[in-house]
Amino acid sequence: MPKRVDHDERRTQIAEALIQVAGRQGLHAVGMRDVAAEAGVSLRLVQYYFQTKEKLLFHGLQHLTDRFTARVGARLAAAGQNPGPRATIEALLLASLPTDEESRTFHLLYSSYSILSVTDEALAAQPFIDNPDAAENALTELIQQAQDTGQADAGADARTEAISLLAMTATMGTSILVGQRTPESATAALHYHLDRIFNSSRTAPTTR
Repeated sequence: MPKRVDHDERRTQIAEALIQVAGRQGLHAVGMRDVAAEAGVSLRLVQYYFQTKEKLLFHGLQHLTDRFTARVGARLAAAGQNPGPRATIEALLLASLPTDEESRTFHLLYSSYSILSVTDEALAAQPFIDNPDAAENALTELIQQAQDTGQADAGADARTEAISLLAMTATMGTSILVGQRTPESATAALHYHLDRIFNSSRTAPTTR
């Protein structure tokens, strides 16, 4: 009796292969043949599940997003049952800094995708993320919650602070990738700005 194929499992296998090979070679250099070799399957099979490279890349990024969501969830679980607005924001932002192999790959591939989509019409036609303002809205709401309970500066503009935190984290992530900054100094800078927004007496470490 022929073995029943789990198509979702096969797609996940191919997506994992894409992430691995793109993490080594860069997203721009990855072809469907490279992914097939990494996954240990035929090129025809990769083409069966993902007819174009653009569809393959988008599915791989969706898979990477799922892994990132699980990573954030693990950080929040470690922070306790009710971590509060600041700890929640910290978990979200620190999870996206490239401090280990998985987060390094996440930051590298998302940065590569956004850059490639500027000049690649086929890639740009694929939605980058379903809700591009989701992270901004989430951070804004958390800061507002902290303001309402006296945990954050009531005079701060919550949305502007959220935008600034996200932009700063993305930029520092790139600086870590290129060796300009260490993960420790980026984390210290993030803590410094969180201390500025939230009511805290903790002294932030010096960054370089």
